[in-house]
Amino acid sequence: MLTDQQVAEAARALHQAELENVPITPISVTYPDADVEDAYRISTAVTGLKVNAGRIVKGHKIGLTSKAMRSLTGATEPDYGTMFDNWFVLEGSAVPRSTMNRPLVEVELAFVLREALPGPGVNAADVIRATDFVLPCIEIVDTRQQGRGPNMLVDSIADAAACGLVVLGGRPAKLTDLDIRRVGATLSINGTVEESGVASAVMGNPINAVAWLANMLHHYGVTPEAGHVILSGSFIKAIPFEPGDTVVAMFDSLGEVTFSAV
Repeated sequence: MLTDQQVAEAARALHQAELENVPITPISVTYPDADVEDAYRISTAVTGLKVNAGRIVKGHKIGLTSKAMRSLTGATEPDYGTMFDNWFVLEGSAVPRSTMNRPLVEVELAFVLREALPGPGVNAADVIRATDFVLPCIEIVDTRQQGRGPNMLVDSIADAAACGLVVLGGRPAKLTDLDIRRVGATLSINGTVEESGVASAVMGNPINAVAWLANMLHHYGVTPEAGHVILSGSFIKAIPFEPGDTVVAMFDSLGEVTFSAV
């Protein structure tokens, strides 16, 4: 278990890495004894630093929702990260690739809450009742750490579950108007389809992922609030992109989401 001083040092380093756009040595290299609880303590401390600096919490993302990614990182369950106001990019925007470290793109469904969703004991019915609408979304996955450390799970959790930027689509849908498990999407780069998937790949149903998040957040004294955006997890493999690329995600029933990299 890391000391409070070590947690504070790690949090300051991650925060400074984002401010200066200079990746740091992975947390699991600098602190080889750090475990999952330490990583969540670091993530919480980073959130505190950002809020004190004027950033606004806009929601949370769920990562490692696929068995393949959990196997890769040694995780037995998903992880989560806190999202901030300056991470949201308007659909159709030009995104500077130079401000990112090693970005990848994923497609997922974003839940926008009408009311708070406090744990514990949150179930699918609670999630449905609390959700105002869902939006199609591209997540730009990125990290404030250079290279891969020996404990990828610790590195991911400490660093907001590797969230970089979020591009929300503009076509909302009510959960009652679609079978969210069967929503499919394709991801294209420069007109070539790179990946496709179906939302049921996310823990059987993205609603399950949101319930998991609410209960996990309760463990750390946090409640998803009304208006918060929750990224429920990708249902495709993450794909890299380069400057000059145009990225388009096409969702069944929900239209497209796009951005260009410059």
